[in-house]
Amino acid sequence: MRDRKTVIITGASRGIGKATAELFSEKGWNVLINYSASENEAFALRQHLRLQGGEADVYQADVSDRKKVEQMVKYCFNKYGTIDVLVNNAGVSKQSLFSDITAREWDEILAVNLTGVFNCCQSVLPVMLKNKCGKIINVSSIWGMVGASCEVHYSAAKAGVIGLTKALAKELGPSNIQVNCVAPGIIETDMLLELTFDELSDLKKATPLMKLGQSRDVANCIFFLASEEANFITGQVISPNGGFVI
Repeated sequence: MRDRKTVIITGASRGIGKATAELFSEKGWNVLINYSASENEAFALRQHLRLQGGEADVYQADVSDRKKVEQMVKYCFNKYGTIDVLVNNAGVSKQSLFSDITAREWDEILAVNLTGVFNCCQSVLPVMLKNKCGKIINVSSIWGMVGASCEVHYSAAKAGVIGLTKALAKELGPSNIQVNCVAPGIIETDMLLELTFDELSDLKKATPLMKLGQSRDVANCIFFLASEEANFITGQVISPNGGFVI
């Protein structure tokens, strides 16, 4: 297991995180599947990856809880001997008029989407700094780039992820640690379940490629940034969005 590279993927039980875990496993990586509440899905994914010949494990941790994040990183290091890549994918969203957002909702959205990234990055850094190498890939959103009506708190958090990525890339570059960001467009995940058929049709029409993205489309970008082919790329935002934002 220790001759394989190791990745921690937060929010890996469903959607983009699940597709990313599957892709890394297919490529021969050790995969730590982080989840917060979707226990059944996380363990089912672990079983699936192991049946396919992969090496995977699960760890429950709310990324907004610093102590649990530190315990997760320690568990991963003790099991696999190193941590080569961190994928900060865990996220939550909620549509609300700005005037209706409560202080509690604001704090909850930022705690997972932005503070969670901060917690995970700081927790893995001692390993990466010691190794003088590593890659951190943060998952933002097109709404972090251009903003979304009725999602001010989500947009603000995701914009913060982009700023964190760029600043941290400058700081960690001399230590040979690359930090990049993937900002997906409209992707067919559980986050779209609240939308009507007509709303989804309108989103397709607003996308030059005339279709919604798939989780695997985003996973492919994440894996590219984790690969040796991306060793000279840092502080960048790649947005698989079908042309929705150009």
